[in-house]
Amino acid sequence: MILIGQYDSPFVRRVAIALRLYGLPFEHRPWSTFGDGDRIAAFNPLRRVPTLVLDNGEVLIESAAILDHLDERVGEARAMIAARGDLRRHALKVCALATGLADKAVSLVYEQVLHQATSEQWIARCRTQISGVLDVLEADRAGRATRFWFGDAIGHADIAVACVLRFTCDAHPGLFAPNLWPALAAHATTCEALPVFREIAQPFSPPRRG
Repeated sequence: MILIGQYDSPFVRRVAIALRLYGLPFEHRPWSTFGDGDRIAAFNPLRRVPTLVLDNGEVLIESAAILDHLDERVGEARAMIAARGDLRRHALKVCALATGLADKAVSLVYEQVLHQATSEQWIARCRTQISGVLDVLEADRAGRATRFWFGDAIGHADIAVACVLRFTCDAHPGLFAPNLWPALAAHATTCEALPVFREIAQPFSPPRRG
């Protein structure tokens, strides 16, 4: 398999970490959506990452769809999310909140880096959405005594939240305040200390105005 995208993307990173934890070999092509857009377009016309090229040539796009395929491939016993029921719905909600937060954090990057004139109203809206999600995730995580979100084994929700927090902190220093969201800060510290998180990592490199 070929995973396309840079590890400073929380979406690419969560897929790469899952691949490594599942023991699924892959080739990594660290292409940028800006600098390598034409190369990505040969596989994904949206020119977005992550893009995963399967061994048979089929192309998967969007991190949630890619992870769904990987879960199916390794089977229910090894999948890092419950197969059905309340636990699955709750985990999917945490993932959706985390990736939605990442979307807003990326929007802030584009607004501040790529636009000649920024919209303070849009920036304020994104920041409000981000802080609101952090509040909800903090309350959920603080109410759980287990090492990871849904027990003692790491899952997709854990990975998504940790990757998004790393991206947010790197892309927007000061936006995430550990004293305001201590349970999330502790969660991120636990995950980032794992060897796979140290291996699958890249300093944030913002896009440049053309």
